[in-house]
Amino acid sequence: MRIDIVTIFPEMCAGPLGLSMMGRAREKGLLDLRVHDLREWATDRHRRVDDEPYGGGQGMVMKCEPWFAAVEALRGEGTRTVLMTPQGRRFCQAEAEAFAECGHLVVLCGHYEGIDHRVVEALVDDEISIGDYVLTNGAIAANVFTDAVVRLIPGVLGDERSAEEESFSDGLLEAPCYTRPAEFRGMKVPAVLLEGNHAKIAAWKRERARERTAAVRPDLLAGEG
Repeated sequence: MRIDIVTIFPEMCAGPLGLSMMGRAREKGLLDLRVHDLREWATDRHRRVDDEPYGGGQGMVMKCEPWFAAVEALRGEGTRTVLMTPQGRRFCQAEAEAFAECGHLVVLCGHYEGIDHRVVEALVDDEISIGDYVLTNGAIAANVFTDAVVRLIPGVLGDERSAEEESFSDGLLEAPCYTRPAEFRGMKVPAVLLEGNHAKIAAWKRERARERTAAVRPDLLAGEG
């Protein structure tokens, strides 16, 4: 997969997305990640990418010319252009799974009071929000989006079953997990996990997952009635 991220803060993406699993995905040739400074496509001598909004209001708005130049330079056949914005649809695991099947993503990171809406209308395929809150800029959200998508690319995770058994993969939160020692300060690992009966362990995990989901995220169970 190739991902091009366009932002005015490339350092905010290049660092985090070069570490851990993202770094290994790049080393293994599973991810071609390129982070671009939007100012590369600014044409004035000050490399300006923002201006005052028409109609008045606080703050500045990102100009359309650099965005059009950037997207037109980067996208190809089959590219999906994603705008990170608090006005977008809520990002979730199912969305990450769908994006992981794309061959090429161009991710746009807004800033200031937003982007000239002509960019959204003419260039953007998906407006994505990582939650109902506002961040300083879209580069932070792009890191979250990219990490969630890339880890689902076949071969990125060390064990392919990991993505199938973690939180949200089946609509539930993940069951509690334990490791050695079997007892610590009087707290014991549930006996069923020590018995080696895989059917009983699977049933235990499923029940604990439902209990944890009901306690912490009951909204995830609402669809089940």
